[in-house]
Amino acid sequence: MNGKKASLVINPRTGENVAKITDVLAVLAAAGWKTGIALKEYGGHSMKLAQQASTEKSDLIIAYGGDGTLNQVVNGVMTTKKAHSTVGVIPGGTANVWAGEVGIPVDPVKAALSLVNSQARKVDVGHIEVKGLSAVEESAQAEQQGKKSRKKKKQVGSSKAKHHFLLMAGLGIDAAIMQGVSKPLKYRIGTLAVGLSAAKSLPEQHAFPIEVRSAGDGREGEELWKGEALQVVIGNTRRYADIAEMTPNAFIDDGILDVCVITGGDPLGTMQQIASLLLRRKPDNTTAEYFHDAHLEITVPASVPLQLDGSAVKLKDYINKDTYAQLQQDGQMEHTMVTYRFDAMPRALEIAIPQTYNYELFEHTEEYENAQQEDAAREQEYVKADVKTQHNGDEKTKTAQQEHAVAVETRPTHDHNGNSSSEVKQEMP
Repeated sequence: MNGKKASLVINPRTGENVAKITDVLAVLAAAGWKTGIALKEYGGHSMKLAQQASTEKSDLIIAYGGDGTLNQVVNGVMTTKKAHSTVGVIPGGTANVWAGEVGIPVDPVKAALSLVNSQARKVDVGHIEVKGLSAVEESAQAEQQGKKSRKKKKQVGSSKAKHHFLLMAGLGIDAAIMQGVSKPLKYRIGTLAVGLSAAKSLPEQHAFPIEVRSAGDGREGEELWKGEALQVVIGNTRRYADIAEMTPNAFIDDGILDVCVITGGDPLGTMQQIASLLLRRKPDNTTAEYFHDAHLEITVPASVPLQLDGSAVKLKDYINKDTYAQLQQDGQMEHTMVTYRFDAMPRALEIAIPQTYNYELFEHTEEYENAQQEDAAREQEYVKADVKTQHNGDEKTKTAQQEHAVAVETRPTHDHNGNSSSEVKQEMP
């Protein structure tokens, strides 16, 4: 992978991710990269650092941390206008799902060596926003009348809201668990901290009502599924928490999002699902529903937690501040339905993929990728030629108009007797 300018965005954790930073920089420098360092200092800082690096036209922005750090870097790049930075990864988190997905070594120096020998590939990115809110009673009345429930206007949230995901989004149990994880504890004991949160959160979880609709062209509003669920995963990739493939048929370059809904049931059914995830590494088909679409709307109670790429996010970041305050004040979280819109953004991000990867996650081959790049380059040439032709045409038109004007000015005029202007001038005293 060629380039000149790189930016290394580091989540230092408890200092472990800076222990080998000198060796990592040496590898990058040997490959010809001039690398700047930016350390995360507070929550959401990595997103701002990546945005700044992208604005300053870094060729490569490296997320050195876990999947949460990667998510913030992706969001920083995606929110930069006309961004052309490639995203790279040096794993330094708890699960490192993306690294496991594409075969990036866990050791930071080996990961850096893999990175400089990677290939930049365009991949899809998931996008999320809140489309609207409605009261439960209102939704029920609309259903009885055979109408769609009236939604409030599209919500405008905080500027720090993360609207993009590379791996997956989750609604339900997983987000509740991640909300309860202590970061200091996670940095000390790793995945055990997630296990402790799960032990505390699972007994409190219960099935919630959900409606899944298509929002694609020609299928706007078509109901795909309605019922009760314990967990929903909207996958752009396949791996889930590095223990299972919740969306095993997903590709990262097909312009489609894959959805897995784990349906609500009795405790025995829940245990059956957990056993299936641990033993078979995928959900049990008898208690799971699958869908895929480029554009989806999912309606759930506002109290259902949400996570993006393994990090819990808050509803208040996606809606008006006053609206959220009212929901909390009135205790309406359980009685208000929120409609999330999920969109696949095809080939929206360029990311570094190790040359040793078998590209199982890609639907299209390297030859297809090269052909797409050639088509894009050819289209740019056509546009340039078009502009040049139009410019030359304008110049010719302008020249012709000028010649016509000169001809009119120099053309001899005649009086009513047929004398030319020069003859008329001679007759004048």
